[in-house]
Amino acid sequence: MAAGLELFGTEGYAASSIEKLCSTAGVSTRNFYEEFGSREALLMRLHDRVIERAMDAVVQALAGAEDRPLRERVERGMRAYITTTAEDPRWARLSYVELVGISDAVERHRLDWRARWVEFLDAESRRAVARGEAADRDFQLGAVALIGGVNELVYHWSTGAVAGSLDDVIDELVRLTTALVTAS
Repeated sequence: MAAGLELFGTEGYAASSIEKLCSTAGVSTRNFYEEFGSREALLMRLHDRVIERAMDAVVQALAGAEDRPLRERVERGMRAYITTTAEDPRWARLSYVELVGISDAVERHRLDWRARWVEFLDAESRRAVARGEAADRDFQLGAVALIGGVNELVYHWSTGAVAGSLDDVIDELVRLTTALVTAS
């Protein structure tokens, strides 16, 4: 797994052959195939690891804050998500770039995770509706748009392509998310 993170996160999936992964990890190709079966499987396991960590971090950040205002809840969740997925530029590259366009199986994997996040964001938006902070409407399209915006901004920020601090990125995404949820 460490070799996959290093190579996929620095050189990219396309440049990381099984032989190179095995050489970096100090294992035989037989061991690799016994453990993962394919480069795609390794990529998806690495993605699962970072996104599960991010989901857990967001849930923990929101635990006990059900009565807090929408903006504060969004800030807590966004900070937890971004610090988890972008604390290491390799995780950011793997999460936001390397997963796209690999294969039908990897695309299904990515879309399954996106559906989980849409469901989560919809549920959080419904909490804002229940507290009178937002009008009742369908939040699913907005959630998909938000996910795309978050992914692009966080990746570009993590590579240095976008200036600003972590707080600047979080503040921008909090404004965007709050506006999206409260729009009628």
